[in-house]
Amino acid sequence: MRCALLRRVRRTDPRAGSAYTYGYAVLGEAVGWFIGWDLLLEYTAIVAVVAIGVSQYFSFLLNAIGIHLPTWMLGAPGTGAGHHIDLFAVILCLGVAWLLNLGMKTSAKVETWLVFVKIAIVLAVIVVGVFYVKSDNLTPYMPYGWSGVATGAATVFFAVFGYDAMSTAAEEAKDAERNLPKAIILSLAIAMVLYLLAATVLTGMVDYKNLADSAAFAEAFNSVGVTAFAKVVAFGAIVGIITVLYSFTLGASRVWFAISRDGLLPAWFAKTNKHQSPSRPTWIIGVVAAAIAGFVKIGDAAELTNIGILLAFVVVSAAVIVLRYRSPELPRTFKTPFMPITPLIGIGFSIWLVTKLQEATWIRFVVWFLIGAIVYAAYGYRHSKVGQGEAVQTNDA
Repeated sequence: MRCALLRRVRRTDPRAGSAYTYGYAVLGEAVGWFIGWDLLLEYTAIVAVVAIGVSQYFSFLLNAIGIHLPTWMLGAPGTGAGHHIDLFAVILCLGVAWLLNLGMKTSAKVETWLVFVKIAIVLAVIVVGVFYVKSDNLTPYMPYGWSGVATGAATVFFAVFGYDAMSTAAEEAKDAERNLPKAIILSLAIAMVLYLLAATVLTGMVDYKNLADSAAFAEAFNSVGVTAFAKVVAFGAIVGIITVLYSFTLGASRVWFAISRDGLLPAWFAKTNKHQSPSRPTWIIGVVAAAIAGFVKIGDAAELTNIGILLAFVVVSAAVIVLRYRSPELPRTFKTPFMPITPLIGIGFSIWLVTKLQEATWIRFVVWFLIGAIVYAAYGYRHSKVGQGEAVQTNDA
């Protein structure tokens, strides 16, 4: 089994699937399955959460320019009087699925332009907003201490998981072995700095107790009288956050594609369209995310996302240690520095953040885990291509 797994690593790297593929190759099929099963839920729920966030900015922008839409289409049931469905969020989920089915070349061009717009708006928010920061609003800087920081980090951890989503499309990237690690690390560093600066400006402009539940940045500028710029922020948020929808829909579809290609789910899902896109998983994810976004509160949807992601980080960090010491001879174009300290730190922080999640999150995770166990026992274990001794062909094999 060990030799088979090592041949798999050599033969399929770079390869679609991200943490699923890595966990499968290093720690075995069962571990890989459950990582992939979790990622399908987490990615899809993240798409829904982000779509709801974009929808809120869209509603703010329309109201700001004097367009008032029927209340029934402005939110999920229970989010406001007369709300029945978040129609904008539904359309966004389906629209992104349609875009991805046009193929990586077309969708990547759109994504690149949207990212430029997003970064420009974030920089503008920081530069303009700093003039309206009140030092009293930032005192104390951490009103709930480190415990509050940890709880907040656990709740919004999915915000940094988009960097892993890049690796799900490794087979469709140019010179992925060299470019992907650099892209992930560089984008993480840039985003971290911008995230911290923007969050500090936001809480400096408005006391954290008075932050709006929706369209927070636009509402903050509105509250200090910069109404024209608030509209610009809302527009930028709509354009920019769509890139997040794109990344996670892409990630979920590629994980599903990889699982199906390995035989753990029916091969029907691994079929690609004329643009070489796995259209069936993409559309299913788009429809399911649209249903969640349209009818579930954003807080409830967000709770679905984090626990599986954090546990996937634990498994991948452990796999890095196992692979380094079990198979030091494997070629590595990128090596994790300060082994094994770096992955051990990742494991420790991930477990710590998991303990900060609510009980309801654990219950949902266990239910999804049990469903995954049933699917694997009934289908995946019996149809696994590697388990049957078949080679899994990839674009770079």
